[in-house]
Amino acid sequence: MFFSIVIPTYNRQPILEKCLRALEQQHYDEALMSGYEVVVVDDGSTDGTVDWLRQNQSDFSHVRLIEQDHKGPAAARNLGVELANGDTIIFIDSDLVVLAGFLQAHAAALKASYKRLGHDCIFTYGRVVNTANFDDPTSEPFKLTDYSQAFFATGNVAIAKPWLEKAGLFDTQFTLYGWEDLELGVRLKNLGLSLVKVPEAVGYHWHPPFSLEDVPALIDKEIQRGRMGVLFYQKHPTREVRMMIQMTWLHRILWGVLSLGGRLNEKTMAPLLRWLIDQGKPQLALEVARVFLNWYNVQGVYAAYDELQHQS
Repeated sequence: MFFSIVIPTYNRQPILEKCLRALEQQHYDEALMSGYEVVVVDDGSTDGTVDWLRQNQSDFSHVRLIEQDHKGPAAARNLGVELANGDTIIFIDSDLVVLAGFLQAHAAALKASYKRLGHDCIFTYGRVVNTANFDDPTSEPFKLTDYSQAFFATGNVAIAKPWLEKAGLFDTQFTLYGWEDLELGVRLKNLGLSLVKVPEAVGYHWHPPFSLEDVPALIDKEIQRGRMGVLFYQKHPTREVRMMIQMTWLHRILWGVLSLGGRLNEKTMAPLLRWLIDQGKPQLALEVARVFLNWYNVQGVYAAYDELQHQS
């Protein structure tokens, strides 16, 4: 088993450095895996990522750099898979920092599952812990808010390359934020693949501490996610997808009630959010902000769906 770790990146140089240095420190049993490469696909970064990687090439013996114009993560991952040398692909994000036994954990779980089932119609999904601690991201404990029910998400997943090729890779129609990985997951599920969770393969997903300056960009992401959710539903018009993208009356009522019909929003809740941040609780502030962020998402879903119906 030879791993190709495919990492799309766009203007993430400081945390990408931590990501790549952690991947250079991997320890594994050669009876389980023969080796690995790290395929970094730079998606048109403008922060000096490419120059930095070239200047520090000697520090990253496993890294292969691939460049493309800015086309988004779906196209970047597809290019990485197409050019990968490995028989098994691991997807992580460029802001994920892993422990030294990360590859070993995925390899052991894959091999054990192949042997137990007699086929490779599975993929492994590691644990993702969210952290705002840039200096020591791997010190963050697992929290209830880190729990994920996603079937296939590219933050920390390993899968035999032929299954990705058979499924058709990522759909590059998802040009805005969200859903391209879960949409591929639906196609993989339709091919009969099953999920094996590997909590030992832990990755620490870093993001800056929440601040009020982030709110406009977060709202925009939720509206984008709503539009891409409708595209997801177009491709897979099922009840399961409707639930995933929050396009149900249940979600509309839930977030409408919790946000008081949108009255609890970024303006009216700003004093509370600022107070929580000042108290050293930016993560709690973000969770509180999700009341209106989810309201914007649901509004975005229905606006995009109404637009689609009108066009039809």
